[in-house]
Amino acid sequence: MSPPIVSHPDYVAPLKAGHAFPMSKYGYLREALQRRGLLAPGGFLAPAPAAPGVLTLAHDADYVDRVLSLGLRPEELRRIGLPGTEQVARRARLAAAGTLLAGRLALEHGIACNGAGGAHHADRAGGAGFCVFNDVAVAASALLAEGRVGRVLVIDADVHQGDGTARIFAGDSRVFTFSIHAAKNFPARKALSDLDVALPDGTGDAAYLAAFDAGLSAAFAAIAPDLVFYNAGVDPHAADRLGRLALSDAGLRARDRMALEAARARGLPVAAALGGGYGDDPQAIAERHAILFEEAARLAA
Repeated sequence: MSPPIVSHPDYVAPLKAGHAFPMSKYGYLREALQRRGLLAPGGFLAPAPAAPGVLTLAHDADYVDRVLSLGLRPEELRRIGLPGTEQVARRARLAAAGTLLAGRLALEHGIACNGAGGAHHADRAGGAGFCVFNDVAVAASALLAEGRVGRVLVIDADVHQGDGTARIFAGDSRVFTFSIHAAKNFPARKALSDLDVALPDGTGDAAYLAAFDAGLSAAFAAIAPDLVFYNAGVDPHAADRLGRLALSDAGLRARDRMALEAARARGLPVAAALGGGYGDDPQAIAERHAILFEEAARLAA
């Protein structure tokens, strides 16, 4: 039995040929899930674009307005690394709404996955690093504001530090941010998560999984969450163009299983977002992302 999967055709926005962001991986992921029998054709749950009032729970209103009015300044666009088009803005709204929908579905079903999201470099003031809106921060903030949850744990296993998420929730005792990442990777100036595990270049499966296991134990000891958000970026993979770590496919699978089981063994709902994954073969990247959905389905069965 597959857990609820959130997706949308407009998770793919047009970019110039050769762009460093592998936008087409989101479409390839749906195909990969269909081949595995995890997703019937058209069987995903599609979000509506997040409303401005929801986005401003995590971002400054003037920044949200500039994104939606296509009025981002040139330096803002350079920092984000994506064009300021209507399609990119719509995609960012959809991804944020998708992670929020996954959070709602996780509260109902125990596990849910968004086929996009994990845009963790965006902070309150603006975007960065291919991230326009911080979907996990938007989702957590919305569910907290609604009173659906009182405490949230964010487990960020993308290879890059979740600096935007850490800054958005700095000083907010309701949200505990745990980031495990490559120490020397982007961003050059790190934020201060509630728990940071910074790994040296070339860290492989055994050392990574030991560090992740210890981090999970510390995070769950520090907060008793009502909901867990898991950023399952596949960029720690050895073949990732922007990664610097050396996980295998089996290492990614063990990591995802560890994160999901850590939440479910405690009776906690977990909503997963896709996170990063980079390279010249977006279909191969999508196959790595599919591992998360396989592990979620195994637990949901």
